Amino acid sequence: MIYKLLKAQREFLEIPHRYTLDVAVYQGGYGSGKTFAGSLLGILLSLKFPGVRGLVGAQTYTLVRDTTLQTYFEHLENMGFIEGVDFEWSSSLQKLSFYNGSEILFRHFDEPNKLKSLNLGFVEIEEMSDIPYDTFKMLLSRMRQQKKSAWKNFTYRIFAHTNPEMQKGWVYKTFVENPAPNYRLVTAPTTENIYLPEGFCDELKKLYDEQYYNIFVLAKNGEYNNGLVVKDFTDENIRDIQYCPDMELHISCDFNVDPMAWVLAHKTEDKVFYFDEIVLENTTTAHTCDEFCRRYPVHRGKIIINGDASGDNRSCTSEYTNYVIIKKKLLKYGYDVDIRIKAFNPPIKNRIAAFNAKVRSADGEVCLYVDKKCEKLLYNIYNLKYREGTSRIDVPTYQQIKQTKELKFLSHPMDAASYLVDYYWPIKL
Repeated sequence: MIYKLLKAQREFLEIPHRYTLDVAVYQGGYGSGKTFAGSLLGILLSLKFPGVRGLVGAQTYTLVRDTTLQTYFEHLENMGFIEGVDFEWSSSLQKLSFYNGSEILFRHFDEPNKLKSLNLGFVEIEEMSDIPYDTFKMLLSRMRQQKKSAWKNFTYRIFAHTNPEMQKGWVYKTFVENPAPNYRLVTAPTTENIYLPEGFCDELKKLYDEQYYNIFVLAKNGEYNNGLVVKDFTDENIRDIQYCPDMELHISCDFNVDPMAWVLAHKTEDKVFYFDEIVLENTTTAHTCDEFCRRYPVHRGKIIINGDASGDNRSCTSEYTNYVIIKKKLLKYGYDVDIRIKAFNPPIKNRIAAFNAKVRSADGEVCLYVDKKCEKLLYNIYNLKYREGTSRIDVPTYQQIKQTKELKFLSHPMDAASYLVDYYWPIKL
């Protein structure tokens, strides 16, 4: 059987560079040929490089079994391959073995530690946006199968297919915002698949609202505002902010131990400029002070400490409050320090309303800016959401953090930043 590939599928299969590793994501709408292209590539690599070992997986094995594996069998049948002659399928091992010694393992990624012993030549990921970033990084480390002398022009490959993300997650950040030179994102709208039944996309347009249609048919990235805590934050709010050693410097603190999150800012009468952050894991207030002094050893202006009002309470482990520790530490280093905090923390909804009002006011004025160095604060702005159908912030659970370490940085940097805004520009709801 002869395949006539779509333009996006051909772009996905072919490598446009000479790096030793190629990482490609086929981001498409429903019916755009994502799984078709991925499983075809897995078979082609197995045939071209005898003895290569591949891994095909998704977050759940049901998805692997019912979608990806079935497409592999369809390709093998279309190519005229005969089971027992050209290939073998082992249901007990969940392994596809070819006559030339190549093999493909089919697994779920729910327990990624079980995959750490594998040495692979390629990996295929079904619905990449469903897997945690830590799993993706672990799979990168498994691209270490020893090359055979017969493998001419061999390239290690991780190839994935997925729908666009509803929110700005790690796939967007890795493949759109800051991609490595050997990372590729291929976008494939459903409307470009000429092999679909006539009127297929028109019917979907009747079923879906505009945003859903744009994401899951036209393969556009989401607007990212649905359910987000921070509203209307755009590229206009991102700016290269110059640190000024003679200006007042505000340190706004959240005193969680893991991580501890402080944001650093300059401000004017009506605007705030977050130019840096200090976000440390498993640390103390004193150690975080040391990190600030290391970064800004010659600050001449006044340092004003803002932040969590509960940081002014003594703990069972120290005779001093967090703010007393900070002031003593910074005075020892020769800084001019002042503490300005509220007597008690306002409701979270008040802080968020104050922050959003500075992001963009009702008449469109922007009064809040963030430097790209504030990675964790930006991560919160793009990803911190309300629980569906509620006004409560969806703070990740311990089990979620255990699986995806990056989630531990949700909420704390945002708390630190919003304490500062609420102190100077409070909103009463």
